[in-house]
Amino acid sequence: LPKAAKITLRRNKLDKTLGHHIPDADVVEILQRLGFSVESANDTWLVTTATYRFDMAIEEDLIEEVARIYGYNNIPNTAPQAALTMPDHKEADISLKRVRSMFVARGFQEAVTYSFVDPKMQNLVHPGQEAMVLPNPISIEMSAMRLSMFTGLLTAVGYNQSRQQGRVRLFETGLRFVPDAQADSGVRQQAMLGAVISGVQNEEHWSMESKTVDFFDLKGDLEAILGLTVAASEFSFKGATHPALHPGQCAEILRNNRVIGYIGAIHPSLEKPFGLNGKTIVFELELDALLHARLPLAQAVSKFPANRRDIALVVDETVSAADVMNLIRKVGENQLVGLNLFDVYQGKGVEPGKKSLAIALTLQDTTRTLEEKDITETMDLVLSALKTEFNASLRD
Repeated sequence: LPKAAKITLRRNKLDKTLGHHIPDADVVEILQRLGFSVESANDTWLVTTATYRFDMAIEEDLIEEVARIYGYNNIPNTAPQAALTMPDHKEADISLKRVRSMFVARGFQEAVTYSFVDPKMQNLVHPGQEAMVLPNPISIEMSAMRLSMFTGLLTAVGYNQSRQQGRVRLFETGLRFVPDAQADSGVRQQAMLGAVISGVQNEEHWSMESKTVDFFDLKGDLEAILGLTVAASEFSFKGATHPALHPGQCAEILRNNRVIGYIGAIHPSLEKPFGLNGKTIVFELELDALLHARLPLAQAVSKFPANRRDIALVVDETVSAADVMNLIRKVGENQLVGLNLFDVYQGKGVEPGKKSLAIALTLQDTTRTLEEKDITETMDLVLSALKTEFNASLRD
């Protein structure tokens, strides 16, 4: 024989579902008229249904019966209240859409790769680094969560090259999953931005020479993306090592002296496992470190002429050109409006272990025309600082 079901009906659930408040006495009366027994306690009713009402099983069944007996016409039509609020948006925040548009404008295509990767391939990119392994993976080739964007992007490059795509330019945004005992669920999820290029610099054309991509091609693309922040001076590159990148062709990406990513050429030992044909350049950085810009400050354009002075400095080959440029900017202050490194030379006429840096300085003032003595004074200060800091000398 069927048994009477015992169902709990909550006052807040009844009101929320119907959008209308029915008095307690009316609710109890309706249920009892249906042949149910009702016990009330703390805005809750424990309802024991009749044995012949085998269609009563869950709380929603009771709500439906209360509404039916009460009368649908007695429930007023009340429009739901929806309050609109302005989103919290800072003018200094850069939208991800803007970053993607910049990549597309520079000839990249967006890739969407799996967050699950082959643990063997990932171990080649991150040897010895612990990864989160899925207990029930789709397949053994998709059993580990990615530690970086490198594995997926390199696999995509190899896939495209095996299908006669000689020029590959891809970018991707997504999460990486790094085991961390201090994070929720023991894994730290971090939004990353990665890009990779391979093949020739430009599409085949009769007026252009076919050249293979190099480190500076992708570095130029990256600097264009960093330029969206209007804070290029906060970013810098420093030579480093990475197990997946070629020694001597690898650099850290820093913002305010904090490492936020890496850029470099893929290590030759990884070319065959990933099926790469030719030189492949890749970078990855933390997305959160990129999406914060400095608000641009408008300044009047000077009405006075600019003056250019070229210098050729001889420094140790270990001295970074970026450090030299930063020191010149610091010493030149407001009069220095332009600075460009246009040549780096090592060879005949330069001592072994040294290199020559040819730098163009543009000097200009917003209030007056600079006289020769003003320019000479500034140049002397720059050369003195370079001599003190880097033991630099002018090339004969």
